[in-house]
Amino acid sequence: MASTVTTEPSKDSSAPSRPGYGQLLRTRGAWTFLLPGFAARQPFAMLTISIVLLVQHTTGSYGAAGAAAAVTGVSMALFAPYSGRLADRYGQRAVLVPGVLLHTLSGLTLTALALAHAPLWALFAAAVPTGASVPQVGPMVRARWGVKLQGTPLMTTAAAFESVTDELTFVFGPLLATALCTTVTPAAGLVTEAALTLLGGLLFAAQKGSQPAVTGAGHARVEHASALRIPGVRVLIAVFLGIGSVFGGMQVSLAAFSESIGEPGLNGVLYGVFAAGNMLSGVVCGAVAWKVAPQRRLVVGYGALALTASGLWAAHSVLVLAGLGLLVGMCIAPALITGYTLVEGLVPAGARTEAFTWLTGAVALGQAAAVTIAGQLEDRFWGGAGFLVPMAGTVLALATLVALRSRLAARPRSRTVARGVGHRMPMTVD
Repeated sequence: MASTVTTEPSKDSSAPSRPGYGQLLRTRGAWTFLLPGFAARQPFAMLTISIVLLVQHTTGSYGAAGAAAAVTGVSMALFAPYSGRLADRYGQRAVLVPGVLLHTLSGLTLTALALAHAPLWALFAAAVPTGASVPQVGPMVRARWGVKLQGTPLMTTAAAFESVTDELTFVFGPLLATALCTTVTPAAGLVTEAALTLLGGLLFAAQKGSQPAVTGAGHARVEHASALRIPGVRVLIAVFLGIGSVFGGMQVSLAAFSESIGEPGLNGVLYGVFAAGNMLSGVVCGAVAWKVAPQRRLVVGYGALALTASGLWAAHSVLVLAGLGLLVGMCIAPALITGYTLVEGLVPAGARTEAFTWLTGAVALGQAAAVTIAGQLEDRFWGGAGFLVPMAGTVLALATLVALRSRLAARPRSRTVARGVGHRMPMTVD
């Protein structure tokens, strides 16, 4: 018998009627995965900038540094969705433990090769497993929120909270990596990233009680399908590619700008200002009870992002660049939050980790392309030419979003539990 189950909104403490960070953080069991999750995702923000600074130091070329970082990003983008699919099917712990071990070993190998002045192809060979094994902790945390807050108003707040957490890592991560690479040794950033990945990843994997149930056995197989088949997810991937172009273009171009004025340590400060704007707008976005449809919010917010990113290439002073970077950062968080919020209505629960990893992978792929192109532009043209990449990436993504925004409308669907013979009439259970 197939039965269509309709559920009333939960009235317990984990599903309050008014969204707010206080209510969210009082969700039972949330802290058991939030703290380890924060520690485990911290290295993610350190990886690209650590590779760029190390390889640029050993080769003297931003183009080579961007290419090595790009290989890591492409590898992560290609493998992340499969990691998410495996986590949905076999459990997050089963994917995380071998993943963090491989990532630590690969990252240390890449570091050793760079210090030995190995040829670029050898760095690429080490960069592939380094990127492929990046632990997808952010999507896994979002999937755990989805289990606890299914169908409640707090899902938007949780998406905002996770965006703020991500951006908090992008405030501290580049600052820490830049400080280590410029004051200790150019290899210190990658070594620290590998160590934090190992420690944080294993701690997060140990939190078995909050991970979503696996979907690889029994009748749950009927719900398991690739999230990529959903048209709205493909639109969001294009949107997140544009966001990745901002991250990648900013990292390379800010590093080149800081180097050109003789203040390499300023790179982390400028990127921190950019990430701080992202974080602050994320806090505000999550605290607002939105009445505007998320599809419209995404179009408006992304338009603002494309507009502000289009002015970066014209900035020629530290203060102007910091101000524009702050504005760009403030426009990114609402787009990220709204995109992740839309996943709840577009994707069934059994494929959400995969959907989140497609979006995270899209950011990584956009970032990889951006660091490559921006590095080449900085090497071959004028200082600041790399800032053309965020402009181009966001404008192209905005055009795609406007043209295909109708595909982001969530289709009403009931939760169907398949049992036994499927030819009988569905029964509605109150």
